[in-house]
Order: sequence, then structure tokens, then C-alpha cells
Amino acid sequence: MDIQNKYRLILASNSPRRRELLAGLGLPFEVRVLEGIDENYPVELQGGDIPLYISRAKAEAYRNSLQDDELLITADTIVWLNGQVLGKPHDEAEARRMLVMLSGNTHQVFTGVTLTTTTKQVSFACSSDVTFTTLTTDEIDHYVTLYHPMDKAGAYGIQEWIGYVGVECITGSFYNVMGLPIQRLYQALKSF
Repeated sequence: MDIQNKYRLILASNSPRRRELLAGLGLPFEVRVLEGIDENYPVELQGGDIPLYISRAKAEAYRNSLQDDELLITADTIVWLNGQVLGKPHDEAEARRMLVMLSGNTHQVFTGVTLTTTTKQVSFACSSDVTFTTLTTDEIDHYVTLYHPMDKAGAYGIQEWIGYVGVECITGSFYNVMGLPIQRLYQALKSF
């Protein structure tokens, strides 16, 4: 891919899932993480506009440290259910509450991605619909106790046990639900 001859790719993310997905493209990249980036957003934003706003805010936090030959990738993912954001749970009790809300329902997963250099910025959002079967209390307890999903939007990782037993249907990108719509990112990198 021509992009690797023009830029050094920088992934601005602590997420092991995003690192794994980007590595799957076979492109060399570096991980760079700044602590304390404000991830608040205007309350009037809805759905996919929220992670898009946050991915741009993350990019702005890095902009002054970028070199001319670097291309920064920032992303943010939310779970959206009935007009409400389900972010990362603060504790196991909140994780259980979120999974009870998702149980037997269809929700949306939105990821906003921003590509930034010293002279150019491109952003996009991706959406996937995920339908969960009705989960039992025992299944929810098993998942939360064994997998500790406090670092995941909506308190679940689709690539983990809960995805195997609970997800009935996905419309859209599976990788978007994991946190990085890698096919769409690949296309954006090709045309950058």
C-alpha cells in the first residue's frame, strides 16, 4: 500500500483490540498514547456523531506533537440503545445492568475514526446493529465475573464468550463492534 511509503502510521489507542485489528492489515505502525484526554461531548450530539466528535478531539490532543511524515489514527466507539449511550462500566454492578438492558434487544455500535497529518484530516463514522438473545442472570454473572468487561463500551466484547452465546445477529461490520471498522479504515488509508 502506498500510504506506508508516505507516512509512518501512529495508532493513538490503549485498546489491545484496535492494535490487533490494525496489525491485521500488515502495515507497520507505532502506538502512542497520551493520558488525560477529555472525552466529554456536547449533550445535543446523538448516535454516530458522538464517537466522531471524540475521535476528532483525541486527534487535536496529538496534533502539536505530529511530525510531517506521521499519520495519526484516533478512534472512539460507543454502544447506543434507545437513545442512550452505554459507555465503559465503572464496576461489575454497572456492567450487569448494561447487559440486562442489551439482553433481548437490538442496539447500535458506532465508531468514529479520524486520520490526521500536519496538513490534512479525514473522519468517518461506522454503524453496526447487534441483536442479543435474552440472556439469563447466570449467563450475565458468568461473563462479568470471568471476563471483567469494564474496559469495553456496553460492557461486552463481541469476540468473547458473551458474543458466542448471546449475539443472534449483526448487520454491518463485525470489526466495528470490536472497536475499529478495519475494512473502512483500509479504504480511507488507500484514498488518503
